[in-house]
Amino acid sequence: MRAAADGPWVLPWLQSSWKQAVAQRGHALLLHGPEGVGQFELAMALAQTWLCESPQPIAEPRPPCGRCEACHQFQAGVHPDLMVLVPEAMRDRLGLAGPGEEGGDALVDGAPSSGKAKSGGREIRVADIRRAIDWGHQTSSRGRGKVLVIHPAQALNRVAANALLKTLEEPAGALRLVLSTADAQALLPTLRSRCQHVALRLPAADTAAQWLRGQGIEAANVLLQAAAGRPQEALAMAQEGLDARLWPELPAAVRQGRVEVFSGLPVSRLLDVLQKVCQDLMAQAQGAPTLYFPAESLPKGARPLALAAWWQDLLRVSRHAEHPWNAGLLVESLVLKGRLCWPSKSSSSPVPRTRHAG
Repeated sequence: MRAAADGPWVLPWLQSSWKQAVAQRGHALLLHGPEGVGQFELAMALAQTWLCESPQPIAEPRPPCGRCEACHQFQAGVHPDLMVLVPEAMRDRLGLAGPGEEGGDALVDGAPSSGKAKSGGREIRVADIRRAIDWGHQTSSRGRGKVLVIHPAQALNRVAANALLKTLEEPAGALRLVLSTADAQALLPTLRSRCQHVALRLPAADTAAQWLRGQGIEAANVLLQAAAGRPQEALAMAQEGLDARLWPELPAAVRQGRVEVFSGLPVSRLLDVLQKVCQDLMAQAQGAPTLYFPAESLPKGARPLALAAWWQDLLRVSRHAEHPWNAGLLVESLVLKGRLCWPSKSSSSPVPRTRHAG
């Protein structure tokens, strides 16, 4: 579980958003903005702020103290008045212990769980919401109220979202809710209307690059462009094995069919990289600015129709990213299909379809 030091007071682009959110007096907040800028971190910082037992000045809110018993319980992931609902598939990436692991029962489920969910799913289900509602009706253990964090809110399926509406409108006792999302428009209008909104924005490039360098990331500006200005996404890319020094070479590697350059990447990251190559090549073909790669790094001459076919292949595989692919065959299939977007010198025949590795 993240310690207090990982709150927004060490993420400089979130400081003003944290102050804005703390100043809100409503019982339900919706944090929304581009993915990879710290929605979850801000949600958890608010939860700790609300549960901290040190006195908070009204005029100038300050971060939780990190020293009281409530802060110690929060940092250990065992605070009885905190429940965090996230999809099972996201727990490890968010640093949350699962049920049955140290600190996982109170933090993730709010109460001891009989065992880890087997689905590894990407949804927050109605059973989770019903359990949270029942938990919210229980008396606060430490007398500072209770906090329910839901991230990402778009993971609520329709039944779960509808089950939450009454609690958002009339929460039990001193329950406060904070929802975070990268896509507020994907939520039910009735859910959005019951929350006070705090909008997050991309940080200034200099601020984000300085933070990345503080995390030990070299060539921070390169990865920041690769992540479309999202610093946490840039950090994740580096942690998953992407070398910033090689990033500008990746479009040429596709053009040359150099499969080995992409070997070893997780399937989800491989798809992300190839989709970015394809998107920038399509932008180049239309005379539009590129987003992820320096324009001079993109080989010219790719055929728009072939790029469109490659894009559809990438989308089809991304919808089944959790499939147990043969990683080696998948990399070869997708990279070689990208290579075929450029006409060969010996043939102008239509681009053949390639089979995917299952």
